[in-house]
Amino acid sequence: MAVLPVRFTKTKRDRLAQVLWVLNWISVVTGIILFSLGIFLKVEIYKRQDLMSESQLQSVPNMLIAVGLIACAINFLGGKICYDCVDSNKFLHWKLVMLPYIICMFFFTLSVLVGALMCYSMHGQLEESLTLGLRDAMRYYKDTDTPGRCFLKRTVDLLQMQFQCCGNEGFRDWFQIQWVSNRYLDMSQREVVDRLRSNVEGKYLMDGVPFSCCNVNSPRPCIMHQISNNSAHFNYDHQMEELNLWMRGCRQALLQYYTNIMHSIGFTVLIIWLFELSVLTGVRYLQTSLENVLRQGDPECESDGWLLENSFVETARSNFNIIKHLGKFNQINTASNGDPNIDRTSTTHYGPDNVPPKPHSADRPE
Repeated sequence: MAVLPVRFTKTKRDRLAQVLWVLNWISVVTGIILFSLGIFLKVEIYKRQDLMSESQLQSVPNMLIAVGLIACAINFLGGKICYDCVDSNKFLHWKLVMLPYIICMFFFTLSVLVGALMCYSMHGQLEESLTLGLRDAMRYYKDTDTPGRCFLKRTVDLLQMQFQCCGNEGFRDWFQIQWVSNRYLDMSQREVVDRLRSNVEGKYLMDGVPFSCCNVNSPRPCIMHQISNNSAHFNYDHQMEELNLWMRGCRQALLQYYTNIMHSIGFTVLIIWLFELSVLTGVRYLQTSLENVLRQGDPECESDGWLLENSFVETARSNFNIIKHLGKFNQINTASNGDPNIDRTSTTHYGPDNVPPKPHSADRPE
């Protein structure tokens, strides 16, 4: 029993072919949109790659770029096929191509769905990459003269000012690392020397943050040093430091930023998948209805179209049997030790024990 059969007249078949021709050209545009979204996401990740650890974050934009290019090619071909199928006689030129084209379009549509799901499932991987990347960037904040790390201070400062954040999880992360270079420390001061000696690793740790952590909306000048010391500042209580510093961590800010981008792209790709699925369904109906026209031999007759000629279970069983027989076709009989000639019958008949009979004396030449 066919799955979702539909009866088509000659007019309906022609109209379906014309509509699919238009939809395939619209699908070319959606392919360009997918390609553009992939490029946009790739650039956004590249802009802050110094703040991310090495991971497979580029897999999603690469997937969107590849799917976008394939969409342009496969839908361009689909537009040509649907345009020719308006005339049932021209369908003969595409008859052998239609089924492989539909199979390729099915896997392409499936890849679009995979791309949408990847956009929604990237949150955990992105969070881990940002956590490790920001930790390393803060650790090398002071190394402005080290090759490969010269611009990390500028990158982190711009990040904290642009996203109004401070530290990895919060501003107290700066208390646990030395973010001031040793060349800016006055070793003649006893306080500096004692602080360096008091730390096991010989680092200059303090309860201070870079200037980029300052909240520009603060009603008083920003307090960046001795944040937890109330007596060091006039009319100050460190329990109210949110008036001076950004309280949100940069990991949370970046994660929210990229998550919003990924969800927006994922929703767009999901809409494109539904559109491509409708085009695939229409092409399948067009193919099956035109093949039934060829069977009847009358281009003006009515014909049935369907998604599957048999039920899902019967189709799956028949395809499994085809694959099973294909596997047996190339299988070598291991019971015969792999000799393909072991079962071949001989056309020569010898005597007992397969020994050729000796010639009689009458048959010997004189």
